[in-house]
Amino acid sequence: MEVKEYLQEAEDSMALAVEYLDDTLSHIRAGKASARLLDGIRVDYYGTQAPVSNVANISVPDARTIAITPWEKSMFKEIEKAIINSDLGITPENNGEVIRLSIPPLTEERRKQLVKQSKGEAENAKVSVRNARRDAIDGLKKEIKNGLSEDVEKDAENEVQKIHDKFIKKIDDLFAAKEKEILTV
Repeated sequence: MEVKEYLQEAEDSMALAVEYLDDTLSHIRAGKASARLLDGIRVDYYGTQAPVSNVANISVPDARTIAITPWEKSMFKEIEKAIINSDLGITPENNGEVIRLSIPPLTEERRKQLVKQSKGEAENAKVSVRNARRDAIDGLKKEIKNGLSEDVEKDAENEVQKIHDKFIKKIDDLFAAKEKEILTV
């Protein structure tokens, strides 16, 4: 493999870790209503598991409410059951037309738990980024045996480190933004 391939592979792995963190953090409830809270919830739709967004219209009329309008009347019970069985911790209200989810304000203790959970997710992403850096550096060191000069290898290692630092900063920024969102009352 060439030096560029190792750098590209490391950067791709690091980008995936940051993307995954962004997605994971978006599912952590911060006291505000968001349609993305329902992304992980699947409902039984004629024998297959489908996301709620595939069987209903999801809207956020205000900062504390999510409104779900199923496209078929038969889906009311399925959607309610899926929400109750999820780890969302919210009981749906059904008026026959719309399923409403009222997002309760977070307690101080719950906010601290969510920040801790977010920090854990950020740390997992950092571990992935560090592993990608280590894999790239190990690959570059092996290339020395295949004729790569040590100067080129050292330059490539420095480049891997720069890429690593850039993605670690992105992770820190994502976590800081999520922490601020959670702690804002």
